[in-house]
Amino acid sequence: MAVRTWFITGINSGFGRQMTEQLLDRGDRVAGTVRKPGSVDDLRHKYGEMLWVAHLDVTDLPGVRATVDRAFTELGRIDVIVNNAGYGLFGAAEELTDDQVIAQVSTNLLGSIQVVRAALPHLRAQGGGRLIQISTYGGQATNPGASLYHAGKWGIEGFMEGTARDVAPFGIGVTIVEPGGARTEFRFDSLQLAEPLSAYDGTPAAMVRGAKDRSRPPLGDPAKMAARIIDSAAQIEPQEELAASTDWTGRQ
Repeated sequence: MAVRTWFITGINSGFGRQMTEQLLDRGDRVAGTVRKPGSVDDLRHKYGEMLWVAHLDVTDLPGVRATVDRAFTELGRIDVIVNNAGYGLFGAAEELTDDQVIAQVSTNLLGSIQVVRAALPHLRAQGGGRLIQISTYGGQATNPGASLYHAGKWGIEGFMEGTARDVAPFGIGVTIVEPGGARTEFRFDSLQLAEPLSAYDGTPAAMVRGAKDRSRPPLGDPAKMAARIIDSAAQIEPQEELAASTDWTGRQ
């Protein structure tokens, strides 16, 4: 199998780290971004030049473009772009602060859009590639207490589906991955909860207040899910949706 180069946002934890480790173990190269410098030093020490790392907050839209441009300049061809960086924000709409709303949309929607916009000129110039967007089953359905999280995921799915039709003539495929719950630290370290309003006590929206309860871990195996995401990039005809439940689900 030919060595491929992947660009993945948010490789310090969750699916991003799982994919990075699996890809490097099989001999592929990874260009990864992290918000916290030093958070993947163990991987850099183990894999050396096979892992290219940049510090990036995807809400810094000019920084996103600069980082993507630098990755292509320094590494040459990049075969697969994976939008993985993101986090959960849960609570009823009026429980959220304005700053929380802006940060959520900036990260889960605008940041992912900018990664794609920055990568497309390079992918067209090299004659093709694959875009993979990590979304959620919540990009197609809704639950109480998650309105802003759904807003970002429904928005990015619409953007990716429309973009898929724009870029197909250039040999660029698009896959939207919709995982169910997985045993990663997403729920505990990357999830934010709104300050509760007593008006919502006992309502369906209040159910999310227990989302960080470690006594009820999700069922999904993140290693299996990451492997399925990786395998999807090898399909000649991209699968628009790839849905991942306990073992897997997604769209290409």
